[in-house]
Amino acid sequence: MKKWLGALLAAILVFALAACGGNNNDENAAGEDKGGGLVKLKVGASNVPHAEILEQAKPMLKEKGIDLEIITFQDYILPNKALADKEIDANYFQHIPYLESQMKEHGYDFVNAGGIHIEPIGLYSKKYKSIEELPDGATIIMSNSVADHGRILSMLQEKGLIKLKEGVDKTKATVNDIVENPKHLTFKADVDAGLLPQIYQNGEGDAVLINANYALDAGLDPAKDPIAVESPKDNPYVNIVAVRKGDENRKEIKTLVEVLQSKEIQDFIKEKYKGAVIPAAGQ
Repeated sequence: MKKWLGALLAAILVFALAACGGNNNDENAAGEDKGGGLVKLKVGASNVPHAEILEQAKPMLKEKGIDLEIITFQDYILPNKALADKEIDANYFQHIPYLESQMKEHGYDFVNAGGIHIEPIGLYSKKYKSIEELPDGATIIMSNSVADHGRILSMLQEKGLIKLKEGVDKTKATVNDIVENPKHLTFKADVDAGLLPQIYQNGEGDAVLINANYALDAGLDPAKDPIAVESPKDNPYVNIVAVRKGDENRKEIKTLVEVLQSKEIQDFIKEKYKGAVIPAAGQ
């Protein structure tokens, strides 16, 4: 009987200790989750400068309870597809006219959650040191992204190379809207934007228009290397954080935009890119 009671007491003791141990483990696991207290936020971005800016914002977001995961993309198509497919929570790679054109073309139900920066587009040439040197009949190579054509043509008008039809929307202008072309420039507009830096390095055409993000990624200096640079004044091509409609009200998205528009991040943009990328908080 004593042996039986002893065995029973021993079993109860072992069970109690195991239960206590189990509870402690559960508490520790919950404590790690709660202790971390972080909400995962996946944001798609171009390598440069978007992912670099997000990396700078990462510690600030962590302090505010957000675990930022940056998903990088090499093109302009997949980030919006990934957002539509709910593979990411937001993307940060495109300007407003491009977002609008993509929504119209693909039926995306996206919203601009906030403007962060402007990347002035540049005209690069291996053959000439100024736009004045461009010869009669010069070939200008530019992106096949129709959303950038108005931007490029407006820049060329700003520099005095062409004149566009009076009253044309600068974000929607096409080559057909050119009414004056004194140098008889010809335009090659069938090149993927990501290939433009290599085309420039190859010395193709007489001049190449390159988006600042691709120029930076290729080791070019968008503030110094071009023979002409787009003015940031009244520039509608603000790079924004895009989200699915309704998500702009999510706390994590609002916090992301607030951090990216903060003085600390905007100062980082100024200091790191030295005019190649220009802060545009609040636009």
